[in-house]
Amino acid sequence: MSEKREESSKDGLSGTPTVYDPDRLREIFDRLDIQAFNDPAITKLEREEADEKKAVHEFWNTQPVPKSSEVVKKDGPLHPPLSPEQIPKEPFALPSDQMEWCVVDVENEEEMKELYLLLTENYVEDADSIFRFNYSAEFLSWALKSPGFQKDWHVGVRDVSSKQLIAFISGIPMDMMVRDKTMTMAEINFLCLHKSLRGQRMTPLLIKEVTRRIHQQGIFQAVYTVGRLLPKPVATCRYFHRSLNPKKLMETGFSQKLDAVQLSKMTNMLRLPPKTSTPGLRLMRKGDVGQVRKLLNRFLKSRYEMVPVFRTDAEISHWFMPRDKVIWTYVVEDQEHPGKLSDFFSFYSLASTALKTEARLKGVKNPPPITGRGMSKHKSIDAAYVFYYGTRTDYDVVLTEEEKKACDGVKKEKALVKKKTDELVKQRLVEIIGDALVLAKEAGFDVVNCVDMMDNSLFTQDLKFGPGDGYLRYYLFNYLARPIEPKKVGFVML
Repeated sequence: MSEKREESSKDGLSGTPTVYDPDRLREIFDRLDIQAFNDPAITKLEREEADEKKAVHEFWNTQPVPKSSEVVKKDGPLHPPLSPEQIPKEPFALPSDQMEWCVVDVENEEEMKELYLLLTENYVEDADSIFRFNYSAEFLSWALKSPGFQKDWHVGVRDVSSKQLIAFISGIPMDMMVRDKTMTMAEINFLCLHKSLRGQRMTPLLIKEVTRRIHQQGIFQAVYTVGRLLPKPVATCRYFHRSLNPKKLMETGFSQKLDAVQLSKMTNMLRLPPKTSTPGLRLMRKGDVGQVRKLLNRFLKSRYEMVPVFRTDAEISHWFMPRDKVIWTYVVEDQEHPGKLSDFFSFYSLASTALKTEARLKGVKNPPPITGRGMSKHKSIDAAYVFYYGTRTDYDVVLTEEEKKACDGVKKEKALVKKKTDELVKQRLVEIIGDALVLAKEAGFDVVNCVDMMDNSLFTQDLKFGPGDGYLRYYLFNYLARPIEPKKVGFVML
């Protein structure tokens, strides 16, 4: 049995600590027959892996990615860089003369509205077709206009007659370190087809066309994430969810239905303190950019095997300066060294549209079937996603003579020092991400999501995140890498 852990709310209103017993929480979750602390996704993962062994990947078998059955033993590019003569000068042919390539101008408000509409109506849905990501125009501007972005990497396809945007794929340049190798890559995202184009082999064309344009800039590696299992992920991460509004999540079908008594128990168990507790916590300001860059790069490099490298303050300013309804970043000022930052954390907003509401299905001739989770009473779920964070890792851990003697060797001593350092990092992350939950609740979010990458597994159980049944798989294009554990992935894809 785990020991009980006492947590003071430190809210300035009450000195009475609350007591959280993880075993008691697990018992209640089990009795309520919901996902948290159970493992419903194991069978799903095994099923996906079994299906993958039977799958025939006509397109991916022609691309510089490892085969599904391939065992990668050494990191490095699959193919050398192409010469300019080897890169096609003209765009690939589209399957119909009623289609034409275009560049979506992300600095043009009208074209951003078109992109927003395409994604809103056609982008990623969950397996049960209950939810679809709803990227706002402000979010897309943030995601696609990073420093150094290439306009012609925002690749679209239009209908010749109507000029309607019917397909899109994007790339942005970034520097990535995979173990001891740092290289410039393209981050591929927002691949989307109008529903009328599905089954017409348009996805391979979009990928080949954006690849051609990236190659023209002398870049030959890329990174992308997909929920599906393809050849061949370098890492597989699992989604975790921390409910902030259990009643709404139940009413949208995000979580299973509970009766009034069960819902009341759940709400009480997930109740958060009314205020944050970390001294020196405040919103990030422009003057913090330089310190955040150093803190983040140092933290990522010291902890993980696949990480972005933020080379300029402009990158940090773009990705982390707070933007209304898009990105929230908080820093912690060291109380013993005024002006020096000891920690920071960030989260971004990504709503999901509920597809099975009475309003959306009204007048639809063949509405999708309503699952056991029922019709949603709400139009959307407002979700916050854990983005990047950083804290100190240079703890001066000194082993006692008894501990050194028990280790009986330098290798075991280093392992024990690492274990103790991880415990200190965990303690700090539980504190600051706990405050992130409070702030997300205050900002009106219904749930906080993350995957078990970075050091997220150090705080998910303590902060009452529950495992979901979805996975996010990381892939590298034209770069072989030995498998990377989720906890060693330090790159967040939007």
